[in-house]
Amino acid sequence: MRPWETLAEADAPDRQRLELRRRGHEYLIRAGGWDLMSSRDDDSARALATVGCGALSKRAGVRVLIGGLGMGYSLAAACELLDPDAEIEVAELVPAIVEWNRGLIAELAGRPLDDPRVRVYQGDVVTRIEQVRDHFDAILLDVDNGPDPLAHDHNARLYGDAGLRAAHRALRKAGVHAVWSYSDAGNFARKLGRAGFEASVHPVANHGRDRGRTHAIWLGRKR
Repeated sequence: MRPWETLAEADAPDRQRLELRRRGHEYLIRAGGWDLMSSRDDDSARALATVGCGALSKRAGVRVLIGGLGMGYSLAAACELLDPDAEIEVAELVPAIVEWNRGLIAELAGRPLDDPRVRVYQGDVVTRIEQVRDHFDAILLDVDNGPDPLAHDHNARLYGDAGLRAAHRALRKAGVHAVWSYSDAGNFARKLGRAGFEASVHPVANHGRDRGRTHAIWLGRKR
């Protein structure tokens, strides 16, 4: 089997070492020695935007916030689904991820960062959510493994009661909050309900590294 080739390395803000690797046509980002994301997982990543944007009410000039750029697949799907007058913002904490999406892996998702509707918020998506009220029509999160289990404890603030209430405040009337999750286990539906959302879960068949496993998109509609 062909060995992995390291294309680039960088340090994340939490000092974890990031590696961008390639083997044949597959690209892989590792963090702290663990596989973080693969180009084979594009269907699962795109499903976040398909479910989230698909739940939006028809209106002019929708504003969508995507938390976590990854390899650009969720952003690319949002660009394909949304109208020309949409505003799409992607929040990414790690500068190297943005740099790689503009260069080394830009073609994987079709260069969505070049779309004129897209702007990048370089920072923590939690901070961006807390900055606004009644602003976004959709918040799409692909951070960590989703609500449970978390790889990094500090991401719990996104999926706890306070984080969900902040998301609720940041959304406009009839806004939607979509969250990619490794599984549909846990009590996230109850948490969404406590924060003022009508909750549902959408299974996503994975055809990438976890072939045969079903991931999930949690969807909360603002009441």
